[in-house]
Amino acid sequence: MQKIEALVFDVFGTVVDWRSSITREGRALGERKNIKFNWARFANAWRAGYAPAMDRVRRGELPWMNIDQLHRLILDELLVKFKIDGLTEEDKDHFNRAWHRLKPWPDSVRGLKRLKKNFVISTLSNGNMSLLTNMAKNGGLPWDCIISAELFNHYKPDPETYEGAAKMLGFPRDHVMLVAAHKDDLRAAQRSGLHAAFVARPKEFPPSKKIDLSPDSAFDYNATSIIDLADQLGA
Repeated sequence: MQKIEALVFDVFGTVVDWRSSITREGRALGERKNIKFNWARFANAWRAGYAPAMDRVRRGELPWMNIDQLHRLILDELLVKFKIDGLTEEDKDHFNRAWHRLKPWPDSVRGLKRLKKNFVISTLSNGNMSLLTNMAKNGGLPWDCIISAELFNHYKPDPETYEGAAKMLGFPRDHVMLVAAHKDDLRAAQRSGLHAAFVARPKEFPPSKKIDLSPDSAFDYNATSIIDLADQLGA
């Protein structure tokens, strides 16, 4: 294996716990506005709308949108679907920006700080630049660099995102490794010439959603946390 010099990280689900964070923000909103709803269900539905919305952009049904814009589109549709009324524009905007305030998994910050000593560490996320910057600020995420798919006007798993990230960092693709909790993301990165490290996140989705969390020999590393990955990489 070529010398790995940079680690680029998927963020939603891999580094931060979107489901608990959005559920918590929804409950706080419900308490403020006296709205009774299953906010864990809302969080799951919001996230479930993400890939279909990106596909609508790819098909040309929607113009290019960053993830904040897509999240707002999905939010507005869910408020109608679930018959949630009484929110002001300010309420909706604040709730939509909950994605800027997602909390890291307990191992993330410590693991990233260890990896940072030996590698360049960066995001490689569909989240837009402002979202990822605010998330890092709020969560204490110690990135060397923030790279967003927004920079390429593409979303993962389009190859332009992986190839563009390596080019921006100034490394050959085979000196860069994607770290992600999602196997489809990792396979797409490998097709673009990057290495791949799988981090299993069994709590990302509710137990009712069956996710393949088993180690895969096709990946360079399989880890149970970012700290475990740091251990394996000798950081």
